[in-house]
Amino acid sequence: MKNIVFARVDDRLIHGEVVTAWTPSYSINHIVIIDDVVASDPFQKRILKALAPTKVRVDAFTVEEGIAELKKPYNEKERILLLTKTPITYAKLVEGGIELPQVNLGGMGIRDERKPFIKNVACDEEEINAIRQMVDKGVHVFYQLVPEQRLIEITNLL
Repeated sequence: MKNIVFARVDDRLIHGEVVTAWTPSYSINHIVIIDDVVASDPFQKRILKALAPTKVRVDAFTVEEGIAELKKPYNEKERILLLTKTPITYAKLVEGGIELPQVNLGGMGIRDERKPFIKNVACDEEEINAIRQMVDKGVHVFYQLVPEQRLIEITNLL
């Protein structure tokens, strides 16, 4: 399995916090985005690649492609930051056999059926259920905006 050093939910995907805080904190050299819409949109992929730090490779896959890609052999030189827009995607990855010891909840803005959950994270019922599924499968889910900030356990909020 690929070397996933950090997994984050962030509906903005690549932006300032990811580029200036998370990427250097984990010495990331490969950002993998799992999102069916982004993976099928060449324009969005070009924009996201342009936003990434220099020398950091960016790939975008559908959930199905992502499961296959992440199951490829481990490479210790590759340090992956895995990004999705929603915890539902991570629940699908875990269901597909991807081992994730932890998932960080970052920015998830209020929209549609989402209600405030914690700080700048809003979730709808389906997303909360996805978080519960991951926790039930042993995934440590937590909120932390940037590495310097104290992390907040999500299990206490479910």
